[in-house]
Amino acid sequence: MGVRMELNDILSQSWLRRGLLACALLPLAGLFSLLVTVRRALYRLGWLRVERLPVPVVVVGNIIVGGSGKTPLTLWLAQQLQARGRRPGIVSRGHGSLGRSGPVREVRTDSDALQVGDEPLLLRRRSGLPLFVGRDRVAAARAMLAAHPECDLILSDDGLQHYRLGRDVEIAVLDARGQMNGWPLPAGPLREPLARLRRVDALVLNGTATAPVETLPVFHMRLVGAAFYALADHTRSCEAAALGNLRLAAVAGIGVPQGFFEHLSGLGLKFTAHAFPDHHRYTAADLSAIAADVLLMTEKDAVKCAGLTHRPVWVLPVSAQVEPARSGLDLAAHVERCILEKPHGRPPA
Repeated sequence: MGVRMELNDILSQSWLRRGLLACALLPLAGLFSLLVTVRRALYRLGWLRVERLPVPVVVVGNIIVGGSGKTPLTLWLAQQLQARGRRPGIVSRGHGSLGRSGPVREVRTDSDALQVGDEPLLLRRRSGLPLFVGRDRVAAARAMLAAHPECDLILSDDGLQHYRLGRDVEIAVLDARGQMNGWPLPAGPLREPLARLRRVDALVLNGTATAPVETLPVFHMRLVGAAFYALADHTRSCEAAALGNLRLAAVAGIGVPQGFFEHLSGLGLKFTAHAFPDHHRYTAADLSAIAADVLLMTEKDAVKCAGLTHRPVWVLPVSAQVEPARSGLDLAAHVERCILEKPHGRPPA
């Protein structure tokens, strides 16, 4: 874990500027950009097939590597669309699972995170909605519709670049990292050029993020959460004030661990910070090596840590709050309007 984390840190740090390492990776970045451009063109020209589904598809994604807040936004949007009378289902690749290249599978509340992925399991438990995972999102969506024909809309958690899945609405999420050095992988964090954002239906800015292109409408999102629950007994809860006199350690194996640590600091807590790679598969040894009376975790980490330690573990659930655009337009209403106004299925960007 240590070597992997160190390599991830070195690469992530190199993406902050156009330094020596980033410049050395530019030839590979040029090749990556060429492949991205050719692939997108093949879908646009129809040489690669886009699969259309019998219900509208809404994709929540981003153009940079790492977590930007897609999963909390997907959960928020699912709840908002339910309130509007929709019956959504969710598909995901299943990042963090052992079977990412395996068969499509349904995620249940008692599924193993190592088999279905940490974020999908979290989404399933929080939303209560049908959720299928698979590297082939088209197959996952078709399996879900076969098993749950009541679903009248599909939300794809991530998948902006999964062009084979036809979509009706695209939502891109950016966080405070912005575009960093603005270069494509592996010299920078970009999966696609910044110009790609001009073709999405909505841009959601998480936290202090700013819009890099003139994309309308733009919505602002923040993550909120102040009450913890006990990993060993989800019915027990506490506020940050109850933890203030304890020796605390915060554990985060998410895309941007610093975001979790800053959130805890904002609650007035003092702790030692322990960052792990995104989707880390925790072991008892990982947790026993941390000196603390109490461990604090994200929900994404907690779904993989039950039974790994006898120390108290308190989990902080967070939820997205999305503000209306400057025009007063609500994001869920905008999604509904896009579905109604556009012909079913949009061409690849």
